[in-house]
Amino acid sequence: MMNEDALGWVIRTRDPDFTDWEGFTLWLEADPAHGAAYDALMAADSEMDSFIPAAPVAMPAAANDAGSPSDRRPMRWFAGGAVAAVLVAAVSFAVSNRSDIYSVTTRPGETRTIALDDGTRVEMNGGTTMRFDRKDTRFAALDAGEAAFTVRHDAANPFRVTVGDDVFEDAGTVFNIVHSAQITRIGVSEGKVIYNPKAEAIALPAGRGLTDDAQGLHVMDVAPASVASWRRGQLIYANAPVTQVAEDAARSLGIAVHVAPAASAARFTGTIRLDRDPQRFFGQAAPLMGLSAVQQGGVWLLKDMKEGNGPQS
Repeated sequence: MMNEDALGWVIRTRDPDFTDWEGFTLWLEADPAHGAAYDALMAADSEMDSFIPAAPVAMPAAANDAGSPSDRRPMRWFAGGAVAAVLVAAVSFAVSNRSDIYSVTTRPGETRTIALDDGTRVEMNGGTTMRFDRKDTRFAALDAGEAAFTVRHDAANPFRVTVGDDVFEDAGTVFNIVHSAQITRIGVSEGKVIYNPKAEAIALPAGRGLTDDAQGLHVMDVAPASVASWRRGQLIYANAPVTQVAEDAARSLGIAVHVAPAASAARFTGTIRLDRDPQRFFGQAAPLMGLSAVQQGGVWLLKDMKEGNGPQS
């Protein structure tokens, strides 16, 4: 049953129109074995191109099918069915060859420390999913969330973190990475990190950071003390957008935080104490940012102080 579910997610996430990332994340978080099964099938899927017909495999439309025969989504799913038939045949082989890859997921608001055999320490913040390799302790993949890395340097065998299509390679380093569908952000507090060593090869020494988002690639200065400050119970910022503060608070506290449109352009410089009680956190954090915070249902909303408070719960 688990492999059937994993197969369904493989087919769906390969669809360019796929949007249910929240559902996919919840499924991954439900059982660590889910991530391993998904990875195994995705790896097998990437090797199946030579077996898949060049044209989609279309089935005759049912007489009561109200959809258009030319609609591309059913065609894509039928094509997925052809992929699935091949994948089911390959699943046992794939799992046996990918069994050394394992996933670790933290719930929103939960933190976890992974001590690798090479001496490297990875500290995962809330709502984070990572993959590791039992046979290669110099590899990690950050699929979503935030993690701090304290790496034992080995020039002959550098530690590499895969983040989406990008690779961060250490040079004796302490650094923090945030990754979501919208942005990848890294800050370096010790040593040096190389961004995409085989492509851009951007060197990020201590006190430098990088963001990659819809506006492109941007390298900037960061305060070393602000890097992974969540580990010390603080959130430290220098001219950061309040939307970033909201995302960081949501991840660390395990709550939903939104920013009202009128407040979304605001920026913040300062230190916020990371109180795990949302009421106390926003009681001291919102005024520091020149904002007010109200709870609406299960969501905390950061607003301009001039706006009305609206309903609370």
